[in-house]
Amino acid sequence: MPFHLPEKQAAFSVDTSPDAPPEGERWSSWDGATHGPTPRPSWVVTDLGAVDADLGVLKTGKEADVHVLRRWVPGREHVVTMAAKRYRNGDHRLFHRDAGYLEGRRVRKSREMRAMARRTDFGKQMIAGQWAAAEFDALGRLWELGLPVPYPVQLDEAEMLMEFVGTTDGEAPVAAPRLVQTRPHPELLADLFEQLRSAMLTLARHGWTHGDLSPYNALVHEQRLVLIDWPQVVDIIGNPQGFDFLERDATTMATWFRRRGLEVDAGVLMADLVAEATSGF
Repeated sequence: MPFHLPEKQAAFSVDTSPDAPPEGERWSSWDGATHGPTPRPSWVVTDLGAVDADLGVLKTGKEADVHVLRRWVPGREHVVTMAAKRYRNGDHRLFHRDAGYLEGRRVRKSREMRAMARRTDFGKQMIAGQWAAAEFDALGRLWELGLPVPYPVQLDEAEMLMEFVGTTDGEAPVAAPRLVQTRPHPELLADLFEQLRSAMLTLARHGWTHGDLSPYNALVHEQRLVLIDWPQVVDIIGNPQGFDFLERDATTMATWFRRRGLEVDAGVLMADLVAEATSGF
């Protein structure tokens, strides 16, 4: 079922402090943030006079919480709804699964590499920053390749704003359902698998796999598959476990489609993905 987010009326209250915006909860954080790839979609609001309002939590997770955010310019009708992913700091994240994903990534300073390896407080902060930067960078590159991912609007420290996938034309936003929540009819099921296969092949051709792909990390919006949650994106060749992650992604997704009645073979999918990933060698 789609997720209905209740309207947060307090989000549009006016703060009476001298530096507060005339509407919303805060001034837009666009200025000073890292921005997504160009050309930007026409819906992105870049005005420095825009304001933001938090409508509430959409999803909680081990590494981050996702909120729904609205941005608009006071006096104009154009209002944009976005997803705000806020990464947990080093004291509130779980790091037990970081090591395998971080293999093959590098930072410039050996001190930072040692701190990350030893999981010191500083190292945990470095890892948290890598998760945020890695997902934002991955979304930008995947968007430019035409892959079905949310557009990354901006990254400001530990908060990433991205495209909200769902319906926003009512009083309250309605998030698109996760693939695991859907029961597609046979024709749509087959089409969704082809969308998935095409996306995974394109990823493999460029040397990547999602790394944690499952029916929980895919949304279905207007019969279109959208792949989400990319902080652990894996370099298939550079990571010693790269092909293991690729096989897990392929097997997990093929198994779900097969259980829904579609005759797919995880081994065939994996063979096609390996062929793409190694085509340049």
